[in-house]
Amino acid sequence: MTPLDLPIAPGRSFASDNAAGAHPTIMQAIVDANEGHALAYGQDQHTKRCETAFSELFGTDVTTRLAFNGTGANIVALANMLGSLQGPHHAIVCTDWAHIAVDETGAPERTLGTKLLEIASPDAKLTPESLQSVTHLQGVQHHVQPGVVSITQATELGTLYTAGEITDLCTAAHEMGMLVHLDGARIANAAAALGGTRETLRAFTVDAGVDVVSFGGTKNGMLGAEAVVFLNNDVAAGSEYTRKQVTQLPSKMRYLAAQFNAALQDDLWIDLARHSNAMATRLHGIVSGIDGIEVGASPQVNSLFPRLAPEMIEPLRDWCFFWDWDPTVHQVRWMTAWDTTENDVEVFAAGVQAFVAANTC
Repeated sequence: MTPLDLPIAPGRSFASDNAAGAHPTIMQAIVDANEGHALAYGQDQHTKRCETAFSELFGTDVTTRLAFNGTGANIVALANMLGSLQGPHHAIVCTDWAHIAVDETGAPERTLGTKLLEIASPDAKLTPESLQSVTHLQGVQHHVQPGVVSITQATELGTLYTAGEITDLCTAAHEMGMLVHLDGARIANAAAALGGTRETLRAFTVDAGVDVVSFGGTKNGMLGAEAVVFLNNDVAAGSEYTRKQVTQLPSKMRYLAAQFNAALQDDLWIDLARHSNAMATRLHGIVSGIDGIEVGASPQVNSLFPRLAPEMIEPLRDWCFFWDWDPTVHQVRWMTAWDTTENDVEVFAAGVQAFVAANTC
């Protein structure tokens, strides 16, 4: 098999759902919101409607602060949570896979002046038992005090917490005097995978005892919008000032709000994530039948982490781009998005088959 025998590369890469464009409905909502003048800094009808929509989504009165990006949303959430605790000596507990620990360039430490207490986890999930590893710090003046637990749903490894697991974790954290933050950059994929309804979302967030959620939109069909949703309104006090202080207050907020209004209407956000997940499952099913690939378990959301022969990674990447995951074991990451088509999946899988054949001839 030679490169001349390869199919034409799919029109979309498998690099990340971050690489996908915005859904047409979202784009139209931005165009519609562009009409006329609107007061700045959230004093507009679009933002007020968005705040109401989030309360309806979670089935309770919540406080919503829109932000520009995921790191910014996490900083707003964590800053206000730490600020609600007594004293600046509190730390954040997370896994060693957490986005705030690995992929935010030290933003929590630098911006918040806090310490991250990273707990090793093979599946990127915390448990009530793993929280016991920080109990020896409590009450000792020489140590930072665990104050916030931050979990990710879906995790950086594409794994999911069940509603029961988050409930148990929140119970344990609260008993230890800690608050719980959920980094939901891909919260839509998690909700779609666990049942695909608003009740599903509520079960692993507000009903489970989560205090604050970073609700992702950018990875799920939006042009660029994130929301910090305070499910515990006691923790929301002062969040309007915190958001401004950490440079996440949008002046023309109507454009962010309009995106969420479109996404939450008729649960488009769930539909987009459900499709993304389904395309990952489809891709896994096809490439699982190809000898020479360790494709791993069926994906829970929209990411696969296969291991490939090292000599085929770069040529395959040049043909259709994707990222490395763990180069030491020749593991890569393939991600699907809201706009991935079945044809994209089939063509990509055909290309993988061609490269495998070329390297086994």
